[in-house]
Amino acid sequence: MSEFSSSTVTIEASISEVGATLFAVESYPEWSGAFKKVEVLATDDQGRATKAKLTVDAGAVKDVVTLDFDWSDAPSKVSFSLDDANILTKMDGAYLLKSLGEDLTSVTYQLSVGLSMPIPAMMIAKQEKSTIDSALKQLKEHLEG
Repeated sequence: MSEFSSSTVTIEASISEVGATLFAVESYPEWSGAFKKVEVLATDDQGRATKAKLTVDAGAVKDVVTLDFDWSDAPSKVSFSLDDANILTKMDGAYLLKSLGEDLTSVTYQLSVGLSMPIPAMMIAKQEKSTIDSALKQLKEHLEG
């Protein structure tokens, strides 16, 4: 079982703006190149996705995954875990948000994946890091214009 890979970026936007973007799971394809399609399967009483089916194209990893989302620590954290997939055996992660001022937010993205085929742990970690860095860069560009 691999540990989480993670990276942090500072975004010139309020924590509420960053949270609104990350919490709108159905809108991920609008700013993240890794997600081609999202279908929300279930929501909580606040309209947030609790289960969603996502078509993922993150470089070497291409799959259709069903993720369960946990909002119990929102708005400072949203986490997700793999419910079902074709190739992935694990896709657990979280976005952690911290306000650094009125229009400045620190975002940490943690990710851990497992594949149904034998891939060296070092290569998996490298792909996790690449996916994380790309997602954070695209989030920052989306919010900062």
